[in-house]
Formats: sequence, structure tokens, C-alpha cells
Amino acid sequence: MTTTIRLVLGAALFAATAAFGQAFPNKPITLVVPVAPGGILDTVARMIAPEMSKALGQPIVVDNKPGASGNIGAAIVAKAKPDGYTLLVGYSMFHVGNPSMFKELPWDPVKDFSSVAMLVVSPHVLAVHPSVPANNLKELVALAKASPGKLNYATPGSGSVPHVGMELFKQQTGTDFTHVPYKGSGPAMQDVIAGNVQVTVATPPSLLQFVLAGRMRALAVAAKTRHPLLPDVPTAAEQGFPAFELEAWVALFAPAGTPPDAIAKLTAAAKAALANPEVAEKTRATGMTMRYLTPTELDAVVKTDLAYWSKVITDAKIKAD
Repeated sequence: MTTTIRLVLGAALFAATAAFGQAFPNKPITLVVPVAPGGILDTVARMIAPEMSKALGQPIVVDNKPGASGNIGAAIVAKAKPDGYTLLVGYSMFHVGNPSMFKELPWDPVKDFSSVAMLVVSPHVLAVHPSVPANNLKELVALAKASPGKLNYATPGSGSVPHVGMELFKQQTGTDFTHVPYKGSGPAMQDVIAGNVQVTVATPPSLLQFVLAGRMRALAVAAKTRHPLLPDVPTAAEQGFPAFELEAWVALFAPAGTPPDAIAKLTAAAKAALANPEVAEKTRATGMTMRYLTPTELDAVVKTDLAYWSKVITDAKIKAD
């Protein structure tokens, strides 16, 4: 073997070894958002990406992959190389609800993903049109039981968090409301404030302007604590309905098999992003609440929520649009 060949082979071996041994991360990371730009998932992704980038020392790209109620984006990440460079910005009802709403999924919420961190939760509020003679949940339940099926509720679509949440409320209270699905939250809200539909469930920011203007009456926050945007609205638990909780969460997931050291660095970066005061302020302004959970804690939430919401969805015979 000539000296030249030895040098070439040696250089190639050194380069390969160096590349293999490079510490994670050594190239840009992609956050796959399984919905179109705008909305809670996209907002959260774009809030944390710059801060995670600073912590990791690499660019982070937000890539929107909408379609099929989040299934397209989830499938992309599930099938991606498990190296920590492709992450899913996961949404609770997609992640734990879709398995019960779709006959076949190209991904499994447990087997195909490694948890990175929970980021935020978004509580929901049950509200009615002012013409509805109910000032609290007990009065609404009594009204619904007196006229089964006559009260309608609006949602942004079948299989959405508000839809599943109202079906949960119906199951817990033994009431019957008629579902009126819309293509998006905007049209749903417009028909409620117009009085064409009587009831809805939505996030506090979605309702706030209408509640303050007297065009909608908020009856209950479906969470453990009151919401800062609607401090005078009691929780469902305060009114005798402790089981009525509806909080959507946003979390980061990597493909299953991603190395533990990469997961650890991504988790630490997510935690650092949430600790940033600007991110905290933006989160509050959007009506969301920061809730950091470790991979182990997020694993437990996913498994618990899968079992819980699967029963609600199956019993209500909910199918996604």
C-alpha cells in the first residue's frame, strides 16, 4: 500500500470517526407542527424554538405539516430517523384521541414516540348565549334535563377538544345536548353570539371579548383553578362537578429509539425555554399555562389520558372529520 493511499484512507477513517463522535446536536433541528400556521400548536412552537436554539447552539426550524387531524405530521416524525433532529409538537387530542377516532393510524402514540417534555396546557370554559336561563352549571343541567336534546352546542369540528369535552359533560351529568359542528372556531363562535346555538366550550381568549361585551355568559372553567383572564368565573369543581376537567396540552415528542443523551439535552432545552420570562409572558397573553413535565412524567400522562379519553370517545361514538 502506497503512502498516498494510506494517507487517504487514514483521513477518511478519521473524518468518519470524528463525525460519528460529534456531540449532539451538530446540525439544525426541525419541530414538526401537524397543523397549518396559526393556533395553539404553531404559537407554542414559535415561542420556544428561539430559546431552545440558544440552549442547544443550533438553529431550530418550525415546519408545518397539516392534514388528517394531525396524522400526517405525526406519521412524519414517527418514521423519521431516531437521532433527535426531528421532533413532533404534539397536541393532546391528536395524540391520545386520534387512536380512538380513526380506524387505522400510521403511527402509535406509545410505541412510535419517545417523550421529551410537556410544555403548556390550555384550559377550556363552558359558556352560553345570554338568552339561556342558566347562570351556573347546575341550572344548565336542570334546563337540559327538562328539555332533552333541545339545547345545541357549537364546536369547531367533530373530534375537536370542545366536542369531546361536551360529550364528557353529557356523560357525567346524564344530559342530552345536540352537537352542531362547524369548520373552525370562528364560525362556531359567531353562531353562538348570534343566538343560533346556545352552548359552546372554548379557550378563555376565544371567549373573553364576547363575555366582557355581554354577548356570551361563561358558566365554568373546566380546570382545577380559575383562569386569570376570567377570574370571576368559578371552576366546575366549585359548582359540584369536580370530574369535569378539560385541559388540552402541548408536548414535544421524538421518534422512538432516540438516544437517551439526545432526549436529555432536548428536555433541558425545553425546560430552559419555558423558564425564559418573555416566553412566560407570551404564554400568559395567549391564555395558556406553562406546565413543564419530564419525559417520565409525560409518559404517564399519555398512558392515563389514552385510557381515559378512549372510553369517553368510544362511548360517545365520536369520529373525526
